[in-house]
Amino acid sequence: MSATDPTERTGAEPAALSEEASGAAAGRGRLAGRRVLVVGGGQQDHDVEDPPVGNGRAISVLCAREGASVAVADIDVASAEATAALVRAEGAKAAIVEADAAEEEAAATMFATSQKALDGLDGLVLNVGTAAGFLLHGTSAAEWDQVMAVNLRSHFLGCKHALDAMERGSVVLIGSVAAREVLPFPAYGASKAALESLCRQAAVEGAPHVRVNLLVPGLIDTPLGRLASSLAPARERVKLPAGRQGTAWEVAYAALFLLSEESSYVTGQSLIVDGGLTTGPRA
Repeated sequence: MSATDPTERTGAEPAALSEEASGAAAGRGRLAGRRVLVVGGGQQDHDVEDPPVGNGRAISVLCAREGASVAVADIDVASAEATAALVRAEGAKAAIVEADAAEEEAAATMFATSQKALDGLDGLVLNVGTAAGFLLHGTSAAEWDQVMAVNLRSHFLGCKHALDAMERGSVVLIGSVAAREVLPFPAYGASKAALESLCRQAAVEGAPHVRVNLLVPGLIDTPLGRLASSLAPARERVKLPAGRQGTAWEVAYAALFLLSEESSYVTGQSLIVDGGLTTGPRA
């Protein structure tokens, strides 16, 4: 089994990856003229050999390929710069914003900087998350607060500023199927579950001009996913109806749908992208 090919992982024999799933499909102008801020648009490779693309980077590049100008925000400015170079390689305008999205003043500055650089905003993706602690007894109050700040407060601040910054547009929150499963990381699961409520609240307050939806990925073959598999090898043995883990490009295409006018009548909803993980048999 190859360590780098998601088509060889978990479950029944999978079909070959499509051009979309492998990130090779040409753009179709689905976000022409749009201005999108991707928070968490950089990437940490976690010392993974030959790392695949991560969700935030794939979303940034795909938005550019589909015609959008992109502001790439990340706490790691070097990683944001690397993503921005890929955005420009698609022929799109890119801006780089260094920010801690969980800090109130930094989040406000991030939006102001992005608006100025792109001459406005009409799209936002909040791809921010961390995990800490193990089981309830192994999670400290400090770890709980850290996870809630990064995973939940950053999304709250993002929604709050987006509703002020956008006359029209779409907001995509990035959650996790951990919100609907029992995993040994209770702070992570609880923080991701809370995003469903935040999504509904922001969708009602933003209506009718700003739509807000939650994207819920399952097992995705990213650098962080491979790190998780190295720490918990059972992750690689989960049987999925799709026959494999997903790619970051598949997450990016789901985000693209929610950002585009193709989803103009969709708001306050959760879109699960998990290859059938939460619905299919696992035995």
